[in-house]
Amino acid sequence: MVTTTPRRGEVWLVDLGMVAKIRPCLVVSIPANDENDRVLTTLIPHTTSTRGSRFEIAIASRFLKTGAFDVQNVITIPTIKMIRMLGKLTPDEMLEIEAGLKAWLGLTD
Repeated sequence: MVTTTPRRGEVWLVDLGMVAKIRPCLVVSIPANDENDRVLTTLIPHTTSTRGSRFEIAIASRFLKTGAFDVQNVITIPTIKMIRMLGKLTPDEMLEIEAGLKAWLGLTD
């Protein structure tokens, strides 16, 4: 059960269900701020089974195995599925993720 509010840029261990397993995920949404917001968090899962896609953003970190965040696999889950925080990405690393996410969604500046 989540004891703190997940924040954008944090990497959490998340229960994604039987097929997807428990895996690290990057929080990309902002926290809910009132009783009318749903208690959901939007995430980008981390995978160690990379395919060389331009939408896989590799971030080297002491708290992650070698792999990448798959920005094609944006998911929103109930926050209760989040187990514990593993660490936090730097602002520069978040810029890399955001650039990949914008490319996948066709959002240009």
